[in-house]
Amino acid sequence: MPNIIFYPHKFILPKGLSVQGKTGETILDIALSNKIKMEHACEKSCACCTCHCIIRKGFSSLSPCYEKEEDLLDKAWGLEKHSRLGCQARLGTEDIEVEIPLYHVNHTNE
Repeated sequence: MPNIIFYPHKFILPKGLSVQGKTGETILDIALSNKIKMEHACEKSCACCTCHCIIRKGFSSLSPCYEKEEDLLDKAWGLEKHSRLGCQARLGTEDIEVEIPLYHVNHTNE
């Protein structure tokens, strides 16, 4: 099982939290099952961008990013080259590091 290190943002979890996930699971499902607070206003239906996250390591091992996700990511605050939606990005076989931004379109993470 690949390891996932979450960095919700430096004010909540400065050193990160390492968890494991199964290949094929979404980043959002892994976060929620490990009690990591990650917004998901559309209930995982790929209809918003509140579960925007930034992949700091292992981006190429995730599932492909399709056009619908890319269109929604264009609306995300703090978009970066390795941004993904947590509800769409599925874990591959490599370890990854994920940053959950402090801000998203609905509000600030607290």
